[in-house]
Amino acid sequence: MSRSAHPAGPRHADVLSEGHYSAPPADLNALDPKVWSQTVTRTADGQVTVGGIEVTRLAEEFGTPAYFLDEADFRARCQAWRDAFGPDADVFYAGKAFLSRAVVRWLHEEGLNLDVCSGGELTTALDAGMPAERIAFHGNNKTPEEIERAVAAGVGHIVLDSFQEIVRVAHIADRLGKRQRVQIRVTVGVEAHTHEFIATAHEDQKFGIALAGGEAAEAVRRALKLDGLELVGIHSHIGSQIFDTAGFEVAARRVVSLLAEIRDEHGVELPEIDLGGGLGIAYTSDDDPAEPHDIAKSLREIVTRECAAAKLRTPRISVEPGRAIVGPTAFTLYEVGTIKPLEGLRTYVSVDGGMSDNIRTALYDAEYSVALVSRSSDAEPMLVRVVGKHCESGDIVVRDAFLPADLAPGDLIAVPATGAYCRSMASNYNHALRPPVVAVKDGAGRVIVRRETEEDLLRLDVG
Repeated sequence: MSRSAHPAGPRHADVLSEGHYSAPPADLNALDPKVWSQTVTRTADGQVTVGGIEVTRLAEEFGTPAYFLDEADFRARCQAWRDAFGPDADVFYAGKAFLSRAVVRWLHEEGLNLDVCSGGELTTALDAGMPAERIAFHGNNKTPEEIERAVAAGVGHIVLDSFQEIVRVAHIADRLGKRQRVQIRVTVGVEAHTHEFIATAHEDQKFGIALAGGEAAEAVRRALKLDGLELVGIHSHIGSQIFDTAGFEVAARRVVSLLAEIRDEHGVELPEIDLGGGLGIAYTSDDDPAEPHDIAKSLREIVTRECAAAKLRTPRISVEPGRAIVGPTAFTLYEVGTIKPLEGLRTYVSVDGGMSDNIRTALYDAEYSVALVSRSSDAEPMLVRVVGKHCESGDIVVRDAFLPADLAPGDLIAVPATGAYCRSMASNYNHALRPPVVAVKDGAGRVIVRRETEEDLLRLDVG
C-alpha cells in the first residue's frame, strides 16, 4: 500500500472554511477520551483497538462501513445515569437515538426504563423483554393502532401531545377496560441549543401543548375529567445537544408554576415531572459535556427549589438521555477510497459510506472528529473533508478535520461518537446497504444488527 504524500491541499489551518475547524492537533495519533469510548486505545504498533480487538481484524471480519459499539462503555454509562439519579428518580433511555433488541436487554439488565415513540420501537422493546410498565410512549401523532397496542400491553405511561390525543387515548382505554397513566407534554417557551437558551414569545413547533394562552391548563382540565386517564405528571423537552442546565431552570420554573395552578384549581398535586433529554456529548475536543452526577445534582436542586417556593411537594423526577448514553459508545469505521487534493483549499477524502449511514452532517451541519486508525503516522497534518460515495455534493461526513498527509487508499479511518441517530436515521439512498452494528466486548465482536444485503433490497421491491 502506497504511503506517499498527496500534493496540494493546505497542511495547516491557514485557509478558513466557514469556521468549522481550529488549528491542527499537536498529535494526530492521539485519541481524546472525551470523544472516544472507554475501551478505545492505540497500541504500540499504531493500530486502534476497541474492546481488545484491532480495527483491522474487525474490518476483515465484519467489513466496512460498520458501526462498532463498545458494550462495556454502554453499560457503564447506563450505570452512571442510574446511580446519579438514584432510586427516587427515573431514567428513561430515549430509544430513538438507537434501538435494537440487544440494547433493550442491556437497558433492562442495568435497571433503566425505555422511552419509545413508534409502534416499531414498542414492538422491539416488548419482544426483547422490557417490562411494559417500564416503557413510556411518546410521539406527536400516535395512530389509534399504536395507542391500542400500548394500552393493551400496559405501558407505564403515554405522553399526551395534543387535545385530540387526550380524547383518543381515553376512548381506547375505556374500550379496553383500562385506566391509562398519562403525562401531558407542554411547550414552555424555552428553546435550548448547546450553551444557549432562547425564551420565545410563542410556540412554533409540532410537539406539545403550549403553556402560553392557557392551553396546557385546559389540557389538564380535560384529562382530569376522563375516566380512562390517570394524569400523573407534566412532561417538558427543551432541545438537543445541551451542555448546561440554564434552560432547564427556566423550564422547571414554568412547569412547577403549572403544577401550582393545577393544585389551586383542582386540589391535585401531580406526582411526576419529566424534564426530557437532549443532554450533549463531545463530538469534538472543543465540546465539554457535564457528568451525569453533576446534571442530576443540578436538576434536583432546580426542581426542589422551585417546588419549595410554590409550597408543593417535590415530584418524582424523570429524565430521558439517549444520545448521552449511546452516542459516545460507538464509532463508524470506513475504508478510504479516493483522495482528491484541491490546491489552496483542502483534500477530499472519499470513503465507502456517507450520508446513508450518517445524515446528521448534511441535515444539521453537525461536526465530527475523525482519525486514521489502521496505523499511526508521523506525517504532517493535512486539512481534509471526509465525504461519502453518494450522488450529492452535500454528502459530507466530516466537514473539516486534519488527517496525516500520507493518507492512502485502503487506510481505515474512524468517526467517533456515532452511536446516536446515525444507524437510526440511516437510509438506502442510491440503494446503499445499511451497515451493521457490531457490539464489541472482551476481545470479541458480535453482530446485533446485521448488514443489509442486495437480497433485502430486492425482497422489498415487489414490482
